[in-house]
Amino acid sequence: MDFIENRTFDELTVGETASLSHRVTQRDIDLFATVTGDVNPAHVDPVYAAGDMFHHIIIHGIWGAGLISAVLGTRLPGPGTIYLGQALRFRHPVAIGDTITATLTISEKRAEKGDVTLDCVCTNQAGKVVISGTAEARAPREKLRLPRVALPEIRIGRHPAMVALLQRAAGGAPVSMGIVHPVDAASLSGALAAAAAGFILPVLIGPAAVIAAVAQSIAADIAGLRVIDTPDAAASALAGVTLACAGEVAALMKGDLHTDVLMHAVVATGCGLRTARQISHVYVMDVPEFPRPLLLTDAAINITPGLAAKAGIVQNAIDLAHVLGIARPRVAILAAVEVVNARMPATLDAAALCKMADRGQITGALLDGPLALDNAIDAGAAAEKHIVSEVAGHADILVVPDLEAGNMLAKQLTFLSGAAAAGVVLGASVPIVLTSRADNAATRLASCALAVLIARAAVPA
Repeated sequence: MDFIENRTFDELTVGETASLSHRVTQRDIDLFATVTGDVNPAHVDPVYAAGDMFHHIIIHGIWGAGLISAVLGTRLPGPGTIYLGQALRFRHPVAIGDTITATLTISEKRAEKGDVTLDCVCTNQAGKVVISGTAEARAPREKLRLPRVALPEIRIGRHPAMVALLQRAAGGAPVSMGIVHPVDAASLSGALAAAAAGFILPVLIGPAAVIAAVAQSIAADIAGLRVIDTPDAAASALAGVTLACAGEVAALMKGDLHTDVLMHAVVATGCGLRTARQISHVYVMDVPEFPRPLLLTDAAINITPGLAAKAGIVQNAIDLAHVLGIARPRVAILAAVEVVNARMPATLDAAALCKMADRGQITGALLDGPLALDNAIDAGAAAEKHIVSEVAGHADILVVPDLEAGNMLAKQLTFLSGAAAAGVVLGASVPIVLTSRADNAATRLASCALAVLIARAAVPA
């Protein structure tokens, strides 16, 4: 067990020193802003703040007084110390990535109350003084040796990949999107939010009177939008598919109707949107503090796909990764174990998919599998199992063995890990956004943005 031990007033000597170092990260800034409510862009927005090395107040406040307080409380004098005051001068800016070292030196002792004065100097990794001054403290009289308390694990819910997705979608011309049966507030407001963001030009498809009533209930103005009047959900689905076949809309979004009603129209012969490609669903998941977005497939369309279907599912996800700017994505074919087991069909499929990639039947990515989830996303776990692979520990795409596994994993990432998600159906002639009643406004907006990027890229949906 690790302990911290103090220096009593009688033990302290003038000239005695102690130090602590810390590297400043964006996470530190986020934590401080969350605690204090400080949302000044110069403090918490990396893009805004980069021009002036970040405003001194927040970082100096954290790593100046914070580090000095930590030295006082844990090292010099240590547990039992009462911090009485400080006089600090900020001499040089501090930026994210700097390593700040706080060094305290006893300069004076006053026996009457056990007070001490400490000279304080904070330097960066180049040795430049960024803070200097003094601190006043009341040293403990009683000797203490205490177990070091383990700090709690804290998750920061920042979603940079999703922010980048929205920014890309807002940076081009809006795409026409058929909103199929938006007869509830959530689906209509989601479509209107995407329109307001500049992503889409919505075409509302459903009972016109009901849509108008919903719009009135949420105080939305739809007077300038095209409305295709249909009597029911099946007719709305057929009308949406017909518009897409005619090229009048470049994407579809599901409103308040069952998925199977919409997808029945999509895959129908004749005026349907089926292509030679496998139809599948991909989630783009932005998990807080995970270093990259994860593409998860298939958690919504294919229930128990066979090998051929899985090959199509993988290729769809690879093509989407390319749209997102991942030039050579790493694809992990997931199973419960990382070895081929004849009694576990998922491992056999994984091995076959990897060989298909070797032979050019799946292109544009690196594949490996079977891989358990931990080995796919955590390099340490892969190393522990002695897995030598360019994919293990670095996966961009997670291919699940069946819909149930995918659905559970997607919901776990969303509801337990705080992931932001965007989802889209691929393989039809246009991208399709499948919304769920559980989707929040941010998920609906991000899913629209994802479909817009696919439509603009003019790749097979």
